[in-house]
Amino acid sequence: MVDLKAKPFYLSEEDIRWVKETLSSMTLEEKLSQLFVLLKPVPGADEQQIKALMETARPGGMRWQGGDKETVWKQNRLFQQYSRIPVLIAGNCDDGGNGVLPKEGTFVATAAEAGAAPGDETAYRIGYVAGREAAAIGVNWMFNPVADVYRNWRNTIVNTRSFGSDPDRVIECVRAYIRGIRDAAPHMACTCKHFPGDGWDELDPHISPAHNEASPEEWFASYGKVYQTMIDEGLEAVMTGQISLPAMSRKLRPGLKDTEILPASLAPELLQDLLRDQMGFNGVIISDASHMIGMSGVMSRREAVPRCIAAGCDMFLFTNDTQEDLAYLREGYEQGIVTEERLEDALRRVLGLKARLKLREEAVRFPDHSLLEEVGCEEFRQYTAEAAEAGVSLVKDTRNLLPLHPSERKNALLIYVRSTPNSKADQGDGIRPLITEELERAGFTVTQCPSFYDLEVENGVHPMNFVRMMQMGPREEFRKKYDVVFVFINVKGYAQRNVERLSWSSGHSMEMPWYTEEVPTVGVSLNYTNHLVDCANIHTFINAYGPCRENIRAAVEKITGKSPFRGRADETVFCGRWDTRL
Repeated sequence: MVDLKAKPFYLSEEDIRWVKETLSSMTLEEKLSQLFVLLKPVPGADEQQIKALMETARPGGMRWQGGDKETVWKQNRLFQQYSRIPVLIAGNCDDGGNGVLPKEGTFVATAAEAGAAPGDETAYRIGYVAGREAAAIGVNWMFNPVADVYRNWRNTIVNTRSFGSDPDRVIECVRAYIRGIRDAAPHMACTCKHFPGDGWDELDPHISPAHNEASPEEWFASYGKVYQTMIDEGLEAVMTGQISLPAMSRKLRPGLKDTEILPASLAPELLQDLLRDQMGFNGVIISDASHMIGMSGVMSRREAVPRCIAAGCDMFLFTNDTQEDLAYLREGYEQGIVTEERLEDALRRVLGLKARLKLREEAVRFPDHSLLEEVGCEEFRQYTAEAAEAGVSLVKDTRNLLPLHPSERKNALLIYVRSTPNSKADQGDGIRPLITEELERAGFTVTQCPSFYDLEVENGVHPMNFVRMMQMGPREEFRKKYDVVFVFINVKGYAQRNVERLSWSSGHSMEMPWYTEEVPTVGVSLNYTNHLVDCANIHTFINAYGPCRENIRAAVEKITGKSPFRGRADETVFCGRWDTRL
């Protein structure tokens, strides 16, 4: 059973009394409900709808999607107002406060950008801004930081979300992020994820069963080193990935069959034998999202719901059908899959975390409305610019092209490559105009290369659009017209493909880098760090880490020599190939 006086709870006798009294006052249905973190099904702050949800589902925690700061502030107050027991309200802030308020919150930097920057200030500021902006709207539990070690360049689900491939650097940045959260919001818990570690496999557990194939020795020297350090320093929560750790499972449970290798959320040997007993973690364990194929594709939901709790998770993230999932958990309890001891232990941890965060205090549960003024403030926006200045990285410049002076190479062709639209409602992402403005601000005259999608919008659906995209024109004419080509790439996917690669807008497109031997060419990635595998013949390449004006401006200023490159790209950017270094 959990020790509520020990790390990371450090509860007083009064706090422990509240936990015991609350637990003794709960019905079985309330106890089972406390183990769920629900995703609010309908956006908004409709009071009657929230009242009905909280009084019937009685969740231990809540997450939501979208909304402006006024609406979310009100919504989160209503979550607390209509919960008999204070509720954990979770946020997911990889890059800053934009994780909880996508339009108004502040994007500070990606983890990859923080890992590339000198020192740990950028990582600290990501946590600090996330803490301030999330606490302002009533969030008390951060589903961050990402503690994954990025070992496989093909892995795109944590490409920019990991602080890097060096465990010691990951530790430094994870520690700084947590320190930022604690300085900004003392009544907020942190969560390291995705135990036992993403970044090894190229598969995305959102859409496929995924595995971390590290040997026990490799794991303890990398992922395990990160988790052990954070546990020793008082980490409150761990989120289990829908990722297996086969070699470790076989070592802990000799004779385990391949068919019995399960993701961490369902693997007692990983959660109890390894995380609890061997690593000494005394805090809260929460599963990653239960709809991910890494869980739902390996076991029926009727089995998975109770077995997740029985394996050692204290909370279950998201329901498919709330009443059905509650019924599955109750059925598992009645069948003895979830024992009374396991249920009581999980509840003591959940309530212990609420006591640790002082959620009994109204001032903690209901933040003052005036705190909303901090969201997106000028101070935080300045952090974004400073993070970009520190983190934007020169990956390579093998022909010594930089710095580029617009007075000498004024006429620029801009090729902008973005994620493939998958909806007829697509109206563009608004990034290309920002790039154009920043290049022109620096003194370039910019001509924009069309994409196939541009031509389809301008001319309608017509076979000649494809033909036009294949027409590169005479080389000598091209060389006379342009002094430099800029290729800006803003490609990022999520839960749709296992591996996200660069895709040109049409076959044999004029966008493809045929021009690198005709005029000097500069490639800039605004998102993923591994694009050299698809365009190794671009000999000057920069990782800018973020599709926002601050990162674009910092990249352009460094290209033109107005400021030095201070970021240091992770070794994974070369994708294990010799030609990407040329």
